[in-house]
Amino acid sequence: MAAEPLPAPFRAALADFLEALRVEAGLSRATLQAYRRDIEAAARFFVERGARGFGGVDPDLLVAWLGARRAAGAAEASVARGLCALRMLFRHLAAEGRIDSDPASLLAAPVLRHALPRALTVDEVERLLRAPAGAGWRDQRDRALLEVLYATGARVSEACGLFTDGLEPQLRVLRLFGKGSKLRLVPIGERAREALVRWLEDGRRRVPGSAARREVFLTHRGAPLDRTNAWRRVKAAALRAGLTVHITPHTLRHSFATHLIEGGADLRSVQEMLGHASVQTTEVYTHLDREHVLALHRLYHPRA
Repeated sequence: MAAEPLPAPFRAALADFLEALRVEAGLSRATLQAYRRDIEAAARFFVERGARGFGGVDPDLLVAWLGARRAAGAAEASVARGLCALRMLFRHLAAEGRIDSDPASLLAAPVLRHALPRALTVDEVERLLRAPAGAGWRDQRDRALLEVLYATGARVSEACGLFTDGLEPQLRVLRLFGKGSKLRLVPIGERAREALVRWLEDGRRRVPGSAARREVFLTHRGAPLDRTNAWRRVKAAALRAGLTVHITPHTLRHSFATHLIEGGADLRSVQEMLGHASVQTTEVYTHLDREHVLALHRLYHPRA
């Protein structure tokens, strides 16, 4: 017998969370399906105990869910994966202002290893950025979007959230509003600046209805470019560039951080530019630096 559908508040919050993971984190379909199953199962537990939405879940209810999973004989890895999915969900909902507080914030994080997405090489990035090479406004927009994503390490939602009236006049830095609406300033570099200026002063003005919009990036109808459409533009550019690796907007964010670390940037600076609340989140990139150094040693040391 098919399970009863979840109440609408649960379904809407879960759909938004999974879409954010797909577009911004570039997770595979299989991983997203696993997260969906885990969260839906937990949500049914919450509904049975009176919760009408994820905002009605408190730490005690989460602890009760953990106890029920273990009492049912679930493998510890399965419990940890479910808790990891719920922690990510509640953090997302709190950052988006959809719940008042994160009930999972006081629970110990499960120890799960997630492989980092593959970073593009510098040559692959160049091919990707050159893909929208035409003079039409769509190519100008896509080139500016790609340049901004790689030059700043912005999340796709942050790039889509740029407003023309919030841009620094000389366009030397971008004001990015991250999770929790936290503002950070990130330099963009000359090539990204040139692409952005070309889009703002030429291509964007050719988009119907653009004069009435504040958003920097627009669709062909003059509506704000959302994260799903931005994801599609990145995929289209990758296809045009002949890149066969799986590429999402998050791939450019990951490549931005990787190339900075490999180039000698200090961890604190990269943390600030990525908008990570804790340097521990950024420390995941330190193993890339070690691997880079080891590769150079093997390549160039006479006795490697």
